Amino acid sequence: MPSPGALLSPHILVDEEISPVYNFKLFYPAKPGEILSNRYQTLVKVGWGVSSTVWLARDLHIEESERIVALKIAHKDAGSAGHEREIEERISTADPLHRGRSLIRTALDYCEVKSPEGSYLCLVYAPMREPLSMYQRRFHDRKMPLPLIKTYIRALLTGLEYLHKECRIVHTDLKLENIMVSFEDPTVLVDFINSHLKKPMAYKIDSTGRRVYLSYNDFGPLKNLRSIPQIVDFGLATRLEEDDDWGVWPIQPDHYRAPEVILGNGWQMSADIWNLGVLVYSVDLLQRSYKDINTCESTRGRNLSDGKTAEYARRPKSTSVGHSLTIMVAFSTKILSLAGN
Repeated sequence: MPSPGALLSPHILVDEEISPVYNFKLFYPAKPGEILSNRYQTLVKVGWGVSSTVWLARDLHIEESERIVALKIAHKDAGSAGHEREIEERISTADPLHRGRSLIRTALDYCEVKSPEGSYLCLVYAPMREPLSMYQRRFHDRKMPLPLIKTYIRALLTGLEYLHKECRIVHTDLKLENIMVSFEDPTVLVDFINSHLKKPMAYKIDSTGRRVYLSYNDFGPLKNLRSIPQIVDFGLATRLEEDDDWGVWPIQPDHYRAPEVILGNGWQMSADIWNLGVLVYSVDLLQRSYKDINTCESTRGRNLSDGKTAEYARRPKSTSVGHSLTIMVAFSTKILSLAGN
């Protein structure tokens, strides 16, 4: 079992403490080696969010071979965790034989973790290598091979087809961090676990005396390109049961927001397709990314170092909606061209 790692300064912020809304009373004080729900033995902390922490754990109910799972331990006030469980149960049962079902990650199990401070919902998942934002960094200049990008686009479209048509669910928060890739080889996870048994996690002791562990989620260089993408994190997902059901409340991060959401005209499943377009431009560095477009727009009216007026200064200034619609056409064309080739 993991032994204590390096002790960090109590004055630095570690993982979930960085969040401006962090409240230590809401988070379960997980530590390596403890057994949760009489079944899952925590090993390594691999992630965190504003309302949860994520740990790799050993499933003690599987005797014939070691089974490693990922535990998402929600804090006490995280109502989204219960909503996420309900959404994922719907996804799991809508049509298990659909080809897009395997491209959406849902919980294998869930349990309640209790402590003197209260109870915490724990969602149990198959472990994944890393989010697409990190996976992209494995390639030179962050440029993923075009054939791989095409394969991922087809896979994500197939997953969204299942989510939209069979489950009647809108994800509403598609971004690089919510697309994860599987382990390309089982030995990657085995080697990672073994390395952390030898070199355990660093931690700090906060002002209340509780330990806060520093997560580590770098699984090392790729061994091959056989990873499969999956759509994850349904805490903000919404069900639209009927064809004429529309969402009218704001969704999506600002830089991923679809035009119909900006206009307040109501949105449906197509809002997710807009998000996918943004993702495509984020990983397809053969074209300018969405961020690059925004950077160019910000140069309006500025002078270049050689004294010439920036190209964008000579163009009529577009509205945010008009600009969004222009980019939407470019995204749609790009997706269709890549997916079709």
